[in-house]
Amino acid sequence: MMRTANPALNAKTFTGLARPLDTTRVMTIQGTVNKTALMLVILLAAASFTWGKFFETGNPAAVSSWILIGLFGGFAVALVTVFKKAWSPLTAPIYALLEGLFLGGLSAMFEARFPGIVIQAVALTFGTLFALLVAYRSGLIKVTENFKLGVFAATGGIALVYLATIVLGFFGVGMPFIHDSGFIGIGFSLFVVVIASLNLVLDFDFIENGAAAGAPKYMEWYAAFGLMVTRIWLYIEILRLLSKLRSRR
Repeated sequence: MMRTANPALNAKTFTGLARPLDTTRVMTIQGTVNKTALMLVILLAAASFTWGKFFETGNPAAVSSWILIGLFGGFAVALVTVFKKAWSPLTAPIYALLEGLFLGGLSAMFEARFPGIVIQAVALTFGTLFALLVAYRSGLIKVTENFKLGVFAATGGIALVYLATIVLGFFGVGMPFIHDSGFIGIGFSLFVVVIASLNLVLDFDFIENGAAAGAPKYMEWYAAFGLMVTRIWLYIEILRLLSKLRSRR
């Protein structure tokens, strides 16, 4: 059974999909890679807009509305994509655009406070991506059922912690230690970065299995969307970790 902690690429993603009779209209790994690359270009173009807008004024208020549009709009489009997979050739690029608006503004704020932090976070994100892809393709990392269950459980635990943080925030209560720049906070961020990275391995395995199953062509867009979700999560967590480390200087 295929399992991944990524909510976009869960165990039921490819169930109930009719296998196309035309073998040229099935999902392929190369096709998924191409769609992922296109989504990345869209994301970077949108991010450059909010990034530039912030540094034109140096005022967070100049991009706050764009950040909120990107954050909540991206979340809404992600939900639509999860429930309407056949729409992913349209919704996946829109998701990349909206997330770009969010990430560009967010990254600019981090960069203003910690110069050089964004290029470090980007380099570490892509370095982690390629290192894990090589490890997965070479067989150094075996995606066993226990491996999947462990990553799934850890991801679920992290999600619960973040949910509790949001709920407590509504009542003016902060989650102690884990969001600070102390040893506990840095250790927590390291743990989250590791789990986010391992989710990439599960996504690689899931995409490979989907291509082998001959899923419809539009699932390339859906798989690219799922991989983008994990990669954005990893980037944000690395950015947070680096900011905690820089705060200690």
